[in-house]
Amino acid sequence: MPGAGHQIIDGERRVGTSGQTHDVIDPATGSVVESVDLAGAADVDAAVSAAAAAQPAWGGATPGERAAALTRLAGVLADRAEEYAQVETSQTGKPIKLTREFDVPGSIDNVSFYAGAARNLEGRAAAEYDGTHTSMVRREAMGVVGSIAPWNYPLQMAVWKVLPAIAAGNAIVLKPAELTPLTSVMLAEDCLAAGIPAGVVNVLTGAGRVAGEALLAHPGVRMVSFTGSTPVGKRVMEVASQTVKRVHLELGGKAPFVVFDDADLEAAVHGAVAGALINTGQDCTAATRAYVQRPLYDAFVQGVADLMRTVRLGDPRDESTDQGPLVSHAQQGRVAGFVDRARTSGAKVVVGGQVPGGALAAGAYYEPTLVIDAAQDSEIVQDEIFGPVLVVLPFDSDDEGIRLANDTPFGLAASAWSRDVVRSMRASREIQAGCVWINDHIPIISEMPHGGYKSSGFGKDMSQYSFDEYTQVKHVSVDITGEVRKDWHRTIFGDR
Repeated sequence: MPGAGHQIIDGERRVGTSGQTHDVIDPATGSVVESVDLAGAADVDAAVSAAAAAQPAWGGATPGERAAALTRLAGVLADRAEEYAQVETSQTGKPIKLTREFDVPGSIDNVSFYAGAARNLEGRAAAEYDGTHTSMVRREAMGVVGSIAPWNYPLQMAVWKVLPAIAAGNAIVLKPAELTPLTSVMLAEDCLAAGIPAGVVNVLTGAGRVAGEALLAHPGVRMVSFTGSTPVGKRVMEVASQTVKRVHLELGGKAPFVVFDDADLEAAVHGAVAGALINTGQDCTAATRAYVQRPLYDAFVQGVADLMRTVRLGDPRDESTDQGPLVSHAQQGRVAGFVDRARTSGAKVVVGGQVPGGALAAGAYYEPTLVIDAAQDSEIVQDEIFGPVLVVLPFDSDDEGIRLANDTPFGLAASAWSRDVVRSMRASREIQAGCVWINDHIPIISEMPHGGYKSSGFGKDMSQYSFDEYTQVKHVSVDITGEVRKDWHRTIFGDR
């Protein structure tokens, strides 16, 4: 509720101590959704202290007790699903059909998954590997986790950060992006409503250069998790290294969309437009560069152009709207700059490439855009745009298509389109990405891991694999002989 403070620390809403505020802007209209107070360094200290105090009891709870609390949380979120969808749309500009049908239900499913996963921490079976000691593996919580989430999927990214951490027995301090903090604050309050103890989930609404840096550097934080751009990810590693924290990074992407000449052309066209335009292209797994084998190239370009022209820009609260605005006018300018520079460099814009006027002029809109004839080494092919822009390039041999797919620093996601199982399996094996879809692009599921190769970071979100990130492995060795003098002691004193 406005005016009550936008920091959730030790189970209470507090006003940030920085003395500064930030207006959350509706990118569809430019109007202020809510003015939020910003956290300062003192708030970081308070949140980390609260998390450190709450973690031992929470980590000492049985997996079943933690699972029960997470099950209740899924129910609380389900009861407020429409409210979450409306708030998410207002602060991000996402079409309401996307928040209702993807963001919110996906987040609730993640919570439900971790309720079950909390009871399934795996380790090597106990055994006497040397014959005289029983060895076993314990998985233990890291302690206090500091997480920084991005603005493109505020609720989903908050859930991806918070749920595996607390399911494994950690306490967390989450800093959402200052552009889009509102659903993260709601989530923290709902954690309390579900019976998760005060201090286990804390949220700091603050600027990255102030609250974010203080959280990364705090000696009481044992692990940091960050989702965002690769340049900022490098800074996260730098700051975290000073206190030897574990680091989990999900960074930028430039997903290739490889269409072989035996692909179902209509399916590939539909997949490319949906994969490129989801969330107005503000998705690090979005299909941003399509490589199409030459026999299908012209028909693919024509098909994508025709389908893009049918996409309806408009008010994100209108259920018929397909694409809303970008998150801000600054992001709109960034996307437009990529396209304008590509034009200057000789690329051709087939569809879009403009900021719309008329009724949409006040918002941060950008038209769905198709670009061809760009050079492989150009910035529009190599760098993350984070907007509704698809670049299409031709290739000849299968070898060339896979080589081009791997020809960027990124490796988060990719897709390959073919009816041939051999081609498909080769692509899934040789494309360097954390996820390779075959004959689809974008779908994610709670049971499977999400994370990148190369400059797209390391570590996994979702799935049971995420517990590898948020737990420490401890070897426990128990002598079973009862002997006072062990055989190996002779290497230190005495004889056999």
